[in-house]
Amino acid sequence: MNPAQLSTYEALTEPRWKGKVLVRSSTNIYNQSLVGAMLAVHGEQKTEAWARGLVANFARPPEGNDTAQIKAVADGVGDIAIVNTYYVARLMKSKDPAEQAVAAKVGVFFPNQRDRGTHVNISGAGVVKTSRNKAAAIKFLEHLATKESQQIFARSNYEYPVMSGVAIDPAVASFGTFKSDPLNPDVFGKNNAEALKISDRAGWK
Repeated sequence: MNPAQLSTYEALTEPRWKGKVLVRSSTNIYNQSLVGAMLAVHGEQKTEAWARGLVANFARPPEGNDTAQIKAVADGVGDIAIVNTYYVARLMKSKDPAEQAVAAKVGVFFPNQRDRGTHVNISGAGVVKTSRNKAAAIKFLEHLATKESQQIFARSNYEYPVMSGVAIDPAVASFGTFKSDPLNPDVFGKNNAEALKISDRAGWK
C-alpha cells in the first residue's frame, strides 16, 4: 500500500478501492460520528452517495471491532481500514508477539490533511440533569481535565490528550502529527439519527 495513493475519506469511494476497504458496522458510534461529520460538510444527498460508494468498495461485510479491521489488513483481506489510532498503538505495545507482528504490517495515514482535517472521535463525559451529586460530579470532571489525569489517558489507553502540553506515548508519537477536523462533536452528535438512516439506506449494516 503506497500512502501517496491516499488522500481523503471522500476518495475511498473511487473505483480503484473496490474490494479493498475495511470498516466496522455502522451500528458503532465511531462510524455514526464519522457519517454525522460528513453530513455537516456535505449535506444529506452527497453524504448518502458517499456512504453508498464506500459500501460498494467494502472488502467484506463489516464484522468485528477496530482491531479486527487492522488484523484483516495485515492478513491481506483488504488494503485500507478506517479505525481509531489507539487500536494500532495497543497492538504495537502488546506483549503478544503475534499482535506486535500485526502492527508491524500496517501503517497509519491521516485523511483530509489538505482541507478540513482528520475526523476525531472523543472520549467524553457529562453530568446528567437528575444527578443527586452534581457538585461532586463536576469536581470529578474537572479532575479528568487536569494534566495529571490526561497523562494517565495518554499513557494507558494511547489516546490523544485533550490538553496541550501533555506528553503522548512514544507509539502514538510515531504516527506523526496531523491536522484535525475542528468540528465540534456536538454537531455530529445532533446529526446522529440522520447518520444512522443514511447508513441503513446505503446498505452499511
